[in-house]
Formats: sequence, structure tokens, C-alpha cells
Amino acid sequence: MVTRITLRFYLLCLGLLPLAAAAQEQTHGNHGAAAKKGAMPGDGGLNASAAFDARGGLWAAYREGEHVMVRRSDDFGRAWSKPVTINAEPEPIGADGDARPRIMAGHGEEVYVTWTRPLSKPYTGNIRFSRSLDGGRTFSAPVTVHTDRQEITHRFDSIAVNRSGQLFIAWIDKRDQVIAGKNSDYRGAAVYYAVSDDHGASFRGDFKLADYSCECCRIALLPREDGSVLAMWRHVFSPNIRDHGLAQMYPDGRAGNVRRVTFDDWRIDVCPHHGPSLAADASGKLHAVWFTEGSNRTGVFYGRLREGGVDAQRKVGGETAEHADLAVSGRRVAVAWKEFDGERSRLRAMTSEDGGDNWREHDLASTAEASGHPLLLERQGRFYAFWNTRLEPLSVTPLP
Repeated sequence: MVTRITLRFYLLCLGLLPLAAAAQEQTHGNHGAAAKKGAMPGDGGLNASAAFDARGGLWAAYREGEHVMVRRSDDFGRAWSKPVTINAEPEPIGADGDARPRIMAGHGEEVYVTWTRPLSKPYTGNIRFSRSLDGGRTFSAPVTVHTDRQEITHRFDSIAVNRSGQLFIAWIDKRDQVIAGKNSDYRGAAVYYAVSDDHGASFRGDFKLADYSCECCRIALLPREDGSVLAMWRHVFSPNIRDHGLAQMYPDGRAGNVRRVTFDDWRIDVCPHHGPSLAADASGKLHAVWFTEGSNRTGVFYGRLREGGVDAQRKVGGETAEHADLAVSGRRVAVAWKEFDGERSRLRAMTSEDGGDNWREHDLASTAEASGHPLLLERQGRFYAFWNTRLEPLSVTPLP
């Protein structure tokens, strides 16, 4: 095995792996401690998500203790409603590493929330779900999405709604590794998903999308015109190459063929807690951002995905850039990420007006305290960076 550990990945390990372990022990750390000078601030359990609804309302979901909280803003994050508690009964909530509560709006009054509930054994969990059918005024009691109830990995949930209003929830799952046994050559975990035809009242599944996924990186989902949902995830290609795979999930449970879409040749036997992001432009071209420490290149990268290769590939930010997200509107493309300069974590972005060929960079915000991973949102052709920090919770910054 060839393993390359750079300063960038070493800093990630220092910042993320202890937090992930703490999450598994169902503790949340000291949220009041200031970051020491020269030390990379962690995410502090501040990973949150946000999404616009059909009328332009902005919804945010985040962890507060052992509860998932939801708030709404009607002015692009300048003011937020009082928080709504989703789970009345307290339970552990995954919001560290590449985990966060997820929120997605349907085509009408529906608001969907998912999260991972860590269980007692390390690296195990259940995917939880709650919904509102009245524009967020009330939410249903949480349920577990998957039918498999073993105390194993069901973690790193992602959620999408297709053009017909069907709800897709995907996650990382280790049931096939359990079946194969510890002494087998089964690589990593698998990607599974479930589908709801009735706005979350019930789910069909569990459907397997692919074997051999990375164990702890988030999954990017993209609804397609034919009603399927395209998934991109960090895949473990033989023997231990952690580049990215792409495949379609269909509403009837069929799974498309897995194709390799990044070619960095990262050979390593640990998970970097660092999943990709995916979007499509008006012509149907696929744009992605991802992280790698491969033998071919290291850092965060942007590129346009095509069969057998990547076009317009370029590095995003500097050596400490991490957890990038992207959004697309027509031919306009935007990428946001955070980057540590030795004293502060900086929220940065870059924008392209020509489909990703030429770019302008922007400095948006900074903090010396803990911060979650940023998200990039699009509404009526404008881009907004969502960043949950200890000092400025649920902040929303319009991109130039």
C-alpha cells in the first residue's frame, strides 16, 4: 500500500477525528472554549444545513444538545424565527465530521428533516426522519427510515426530492460488510437508499445503490429530469483507491452502473470525513468539488465531470482549504469553502460566469472560534453562503 499523508490531511485528522470519536461517545465537548492561537478550530458540533422552499423562505436545521432544531427566515438570514424542536424526546444527534442534520423543502408545504442518531457502539447509527406538511408549523414524531435495525453503521444521510415530489434518502451502510465477515476483502461500506411516494408517510427500501463506499464521507445527491436521483460519493476502488463514484438511484429501487469520475489515485485505508458536492448546469454538464490527497494531486478541487475524465479541473483555495460546496445557475457556477490561515477560519468563495472556465475569488467572512462546514445555496440566480459559527450562528452571506 502506498500512503501519502501531507500537512493538509494531518491537520484534518487533528481537527476531525477526535470530534468524530467524541460524537460516537455521545458527548459534545466544551462549546465555550476559545480557539488557541495557531490551532485549527474544530467544527464544534456546529455543522448545520439550510434550504430554500418554493416561496423563497430559507430553512435551517442544526443540533442543540440532544435535539434537532429548525428555524425559518423570510429575509435571507437577516432574522430567524423562534426555533422549533423536531424531536421532543432527547437523543444523540450526529453533527461532527461530515455529519449534520439535513433539511429539504418539497414542492408545496412540505419540509423534511433527517439526521443520524449515533448508537452505543462506535461508528454505528440510525437514520432518523421527521416531516412537516403545513409549512413548518408542526412536525411529525421522528421515525427510523431503514428497515435494517442491526446496531451497525447507518450514517451520513443525504436527502433529495425529485420533480414528481418523491423523496429520496441515502446513507452509508455496513450490513454487507457484516455479512461478508471481518476476514473478507470487502472494501469499506455500501450506499443504500429509501424512497417515499407519499411525502414521508412511508418508505420503500432498503435499496442498495453500490458496494464499496468510503465509510464516513457525505453523499452528494442531484435530482434528474427523468425522476431519478444522481449520487456521487467517495468510493473505494480496488485495492484501496478512495476516488469518487457516480450512479443513478431510480424510484423503483433500480441502481445504475457505478462509474469512476475522479482520478486522483488516493491510496489510503482511512476515511477523511470529506465528501463531494455535485450540481448540473443548464446544458446538463455536471460540476463537482471534492477533496483528495492522491498521488496525482492534493487539496480541494473543482471540475466538470465527463466519461473517463474531468474538464477544467483546478485547485480550490490553499493548502488548508476544506469542505467545499458548490451551486449552479444557468452557466454561472459558485464554490464556497473554509480555509485556516494559522489564526482564523476564513469563509471564501469563487464564482464563474462562463461554466467554470474562468473564476474570480472572494473573501466573505472569518472567525477565530469553532465553525461548521459551509453550504452554498441558490435562489433566483443569486448565490448565498450559509455558515454556522459559534459567534455568528446561521449566518448567510450573498456572493458578489
